[in-house]
Amino acid sequence: MLPLLPVLNVSQNQNINPERYHLKKIKAVIELPIVSKEKRTPKPSWLKIDLPTGENYTRVKRIVKEHKLHTICEDGRCPNMGECWGEGTATFMILGNVCTRSCSFCAVATGRPGEYDLNEPMRVAEAVQLMGVKHCVITSVNRDELKDKGATVWAETVKAVKLLNPDTTIETLIPDFKSQWDMLYMVLDAGAEVTSHNMETVERLYRMVRPQAKYARSLEQTKRTSEYGRRTKSGAMLGLGETDDEVKQLMEDLRENGCDVLTLGQYLQPTKMHLDVKEYVHPDKFKHWEELGLSMGFRFVESGPMVRSSYHAEKHVL
Repeated sequence: MLPLLPVLNVSQNQNINPERYHLKKIKAVIELPIVSKEKRTPKPSWLKIDLPTGENYTRVKRIVKEHKLHTICEDGRCPNMGECWGEGTATFMILGNVCTRSCSFCAVATGRPGEYDLNEPMRVAEAVQLMGVKHCVITSVNRDELKDKGATVWAETVKAVKLLNPDTTIETLIPDFKSQWDMLYMVLDAGAEVTSHNMETVERLYRMVRPQAKYARSLEQTKRTSEYGRRTKSGAMLGLGETDDEVKQLMEDLRENGCDVLTLGQYLQPTKMHLDVKEYVHPDKFKHWEELGLSMGFRFVESGPMVRSSYHAEKHVL
């Protein structure tokens, strides 16, 4: 078990040698043991996307590379990367790019992370400043091997972004911290305007889709975040074999636990090592879920085949 991270006081802009805090990187990465032998269903026409191009896209890519940052846009193979980066925005992924969990839908590498870096909060803040981001979305891999589950770096990243960018609003897409609620409150106290935690799928499919997560635990995290006075947000993928009744139940469960904003998008298989797509959900069905969600009382519902967690995230602050 790695020691609890010391707290970085970003207001002092300390010059900390990152080599003190780096652990030796592992060479091996665990691959997901899901190899499909089924013939892959061709994608329908409504899932066609343009390749990322343009001056802003190139600029954002350069800033991310120069500051040695990770983005879920790249590591998660987000289909909206070209659109978002072209508009000068990106979702930063902190605490490395190797996750301790093996969710069978996710393109992020699974393994035992070999390092953490207390200079990362200031690098993220400087990148936000250079990019001129007005609304910043931050997410992370799971760091279950750390005593604080990465909460210290989470909190200090939000504080650093606020310090250098006082007019920038923030959304944090956080892990579940394995029910260590004091770690959740540490992150909430840092002051992000929106706190998101994705359910990802319906309850019946949890053991297959999120084997190390718990449906009830994720709902409780949303409830605690809402009771703490923060705007709450969650998202799920469709096309994994869920039924309409199960989707409706998920939406009802989220509303009952205080969720304000909902995102629903099409699951897309990142590689043959991941879960198969069971269904390509038609845009009309996504529209149905949007209308139902708004009638349930969600303040915002982003529902469409290409919707991902941070899609149009700047709208969800209002």
